[in-house]
Amino acid sequence: MAHSYTPGLTVTDSTVIRRRRILPLPGTVLVKVGDRVRSNQPVARAELPGKVYPLNLANQLGVAPNEITEYLIKKGGDAVQKDDILAENKPLFKWLKTEIRSPITGTVESVSTVTGQVLLREPPRVLELLGYVDGAVVEIHPQQGVTIECLCSLVQGIFGIGGETYGELVMAVAAPDEALTPAHVKPDMKGKIVVGGSFLPADTMVKAKEVGVAGLVVGGIHDKDLRALLGYDLGVAITGAEQVGFTLILTEGFGTIPMAQKTFALLSAHAGAKASISGATQIRAGVIRPEIIIPRTGTQTGSITQPQRAGIRLGDPVRIIRDPLFGKIGEVSALPPDLTKIPTESEVRVLEVRFSDGQVAVIPRTNIEVIEGT
Repeated sequence: MAHSYTPGLTVTDSTVIRRRRILPLPGTVLVKVGDRVRSNQPVARAELPGKVYPLNLANQLGVAPNEITEYLIKKGGDAVQKDDILAENKPLFKWLKTEIRSPITGTVESVSTVTGQVLLREPPRVLELLGYVDGAVVEIHPQQGVTIECLCSLVQGIFGIGGETYGELVMAVAAPDEALTPAHVKPDMKGKIVVGGSFLPADTMVKAKEVGVAGLVVGGIHDKDLRALLGYDLGVAITGAEQVGFTLILTEGFGTIPMAQKTFALLSAHAGAKASISGATQIRAGVIRPEIIIPRTGTQTGSITQPQRAGIRLGDPVRIIRDPLFGKIGEVSALPPDLTKIPTESEVRVLEVRFSDGQVAVIPRTNIEVIEGT
């Protein structure tokens, strides 16, 4: 029988992952292979060139461009402070004197006797690349960054927004089908990763932003509330660069959907532990999943090779990813080998899914997602 395999979300209590940490431009790597690093530790650093400010000295002094060198106080390459005199004339009468002062602190980048302009540049901005996860450096990428290996518990979500952050994992609700209300968000959750249950209302997001939580992890959200939070409709591009005050990860999808019991139980078991999260999501080629990484203590294996699945198997936990059963979770109870005609008149491969209430549904294999993990 031909295999059909739908890549699924990983929800596992113990795995080894590797994360590449790469600078956006060449810089300096600050660690070496074998070093243990923390999520908030700089592992590489680069300098972003400062902003350039042009000044037309010839016009301001009332001289020809090729004459400005005679009036310069500061030369090319000189450091300047704000309001330092860059150039001045030497009139016969003092009250006719003109002084050109620097509008910034920085350096004199260049002087042109063709245009009469001086270019000033602000000091470079230092960009530090953090480790993101607690782990060990296993590879150095010269002038670019590092690869970090981490023994951890890993939960992948369906969708997320916001960048990388970290904090203590806090369970705000007692059950996976409980909505995360504003009353659940307490002042002492500032800087923490707050886990809810089935739904995240708009007023809870407002409260979370006021408190200053680092991240929210919930089962579902209404798309209109997400649109209101962002101020625009999300397209198909990768998410992760949004600035909304916190990182948001949905484990199930859009709507009111209880968090999968396995996911909720795993996160509950690690309440109080430090976690690193990222909301970056890409659905098209080169799939990127939002993730919750909870570093574990112990010896790392040095290998991240996962066994290759041959296909969907009986007993696999799966999530339905199409209406009308979107978000429901069950187990594969049968894998019919023959093509089956569905209401659209297409003939496709299907499987049977048994839900916790005993009901069984026949679902096209492309409409399910395997929940992977151990």
